Amino acid sequence: MMSLLATSPVLRRERRPLSFWLLGAVFAAFVLFLYGPMFAIFVLSFQGPEGGLTFPMRGWSLHWFAQLWEGIGVIDIGAALRRSLLLGTVVMGLTVLFSLLAGLAYRKKLPGGTLLFYVVVASLIMPSIIVSLGVGLMFRLLDGGVKLWLEAHWPEALDTFTTTLGMFSSGLGAQLTWTLPFGLLIMFAVFNRFNPAYEEAARDLGATRWQTLRHVVLPLIGPSLVGIGMFGFTLSWDEIARSSQVMGDVNTLPLELQGLTTTVTTPVIYALGTVTTLVSFAVMGLTMVLMAVWRRRQGRR
Repeated sequence: MMSLLATSPVLRRERRPLSFWLLGAVFAAFVLFLYGPMFAIFVLSFQGPEGGLTFPMRGWSLHWFAQLWEGIGVIDIGAALRRSLLLGTVVMGLTVLFSLLAGLAYRKKLPGGTLLFYVVVASLIMPSIIVSLGVGLMFRLLDGGVKLWLEAHWPEALDTFTTTLGMFSSGLGAQLTWTLPFGLLIMFAVFNRFNPAYEEAARDLGATRWQTLRHVVLPLIGPSLVGIGMFGFTLSWDEIARSSQVMGDVNTLPLELQGLTTTVTTPVIYALGTVTTLVSFAVMGLTMVLMAVWRRRQGRR
C-alpha cells in the first residue's frame, strides 16, 4: 500500500524543469539588481561615527540620522523636506481632480479629443530635461512680458519683481506634465470597464446627475482615485529632471540630494536617502490601507 502511494502521480513530487530554475535565477538577479542598492544604503546609514561610504561597516548607531537632523552645512534639509511634501500633496490633489474630470469628459465624444489625448500622452515619451528646459524658457519669456507691462503701467512694482519661476508656478506645471498622463491612462482603463447600468438604475430611481456621480460613480471608482493620488505624490516626491530648471530660487528635496552627492562624503547622505525612501513606503502603505478601508465600507453597504 505504501509503495503504491509513493508511486502515485498525485503524491509524487513533480520535478522542476531546467527552464524553471534558469528563469528563477534571472528573476532573483533582477530583484537583487533592483533592490540591492537600496538595502545597501539602508545598512550603511546606520554606521557609527567612524563610518564611511563603503563596506565594511564600522559600528552601528543612529549618529548620521542625528547629524541629518542638525543640518548638512548651509543646506536646510528640513525646509526642503517640507517643500517636497507640500508640493507632492498639491500635485497629488490636482492629478486626482484633473484625471477624474478628464475621464468623465472622455466618456462622451469630444471634438478634438483624440488629438488632445495624444498631446497629453506625448509628454511621457519626451525627454524629461527637454520638458524642464521648455517650461523654464516659457516662464522666462513670461518674465520679460511682465517686466514690460510693469514698466508701462506700474513702475513702482518693477523694483520688487524678480521672476515668475517658482515651486507652485513653473515647478507645479512641470511636474503635472509627468503625473497627469499616468492619471489619465488609469481613468481611461477604469471607465472602459465601468458598467453604465449602475448609473441608469440610479436615474430610474430618481437620482440627479450629481447624486449619481456622488453616490454611485465615485464610490465604485474610489480605489482607482486613491491609486492615482499615490502615483501623483510618489512621482512628484522623487522628481529631479523635470524640476531641475523650473524651481526658481528654491529646491525640492531630490534636487538638494542630487547636489549633496557631489559635496558630502559621509554616510549622512545615506541617512537622507533612507528617510526619503521610508516616506515613499509610508505613502504606499497609507494608500493600501485607504483602499482596504474603502472596499470594506463598500462591502458593508
